[in-house]
Amino acid sequence: MSKKKKYYVVWKGKKTGVFTSWNVCKEQISGFEGAQYKAFTNKEEAEIAFKKSYNDYKGKDTKKAILSAEEKAKYGNPILESLSVDAACSGNPGILEYRGVLTRTKKQVFIQGPFKSGTNNIGEFLALVHGIALLKSKNMHNYPIYSDSKIAMGWVKKKQCRTNIEFNQKNKELLEMIKRAEKWLQQNTYKNPILKWETKAWGEIPADFGRK
Repeated sequence: MSKKKKYYVVWKGKKTGVFTSWNVCKEQISGFEGAQYKAFTNKEEAEIAFKKSYNDYKGKDTKKAILSAEEKAKYGNPILESLSVDAACSGNPGILEYRGVLTRTKKQVFIQGPFKSGTNNIGEFLALVHGIALLKSKNMHNYPIYSDSKIAMGWVKKKQCRTNIEFNQKNKELLEMIKRAEKWLQQNTYKNPILKWETKAWGEIPADFGRK
């Protein structure tokens, strides 16, 4: 399988511009204090980025393939009258938080954490169960929920958090929450559609914590 071509934007370096070779890019940034550069998979996106500021792309994953307008159209548009959930975890395991927001307005509906010694997948699972239970309590039975985690969606479907993390005194509270969430799934039914948020077509999920 041939390697996908990359385009390297150098905003600050010996020479600036868009380069098609990592070796050429490396020459511009090696030994240059405060060099600013990023790799892109799409030439057009790289050229647009060069005209903008490095700060517009700092901390973002620019190596993911950029979809064309035609490719994006295949995914359609998200249902805005819905709930979006997401988690953030500093480390694996690490400090964990999760939350739910209204997709259209990004208004926060709930947030939980920080919890010690958690994982992102655990947070995504708990966020989904929290969202489902909340909507059921408000009789919003057909209101969709978006998640960008296939793993968490699978765990909810199986009614089990299949994490292999070790539990101890540090994350005892988290273990109790997982047990409660699993019990709720086993004892309750729900009609809310759980939908995959298509990040590559729609951008980050509205519940994203913005810490990438």
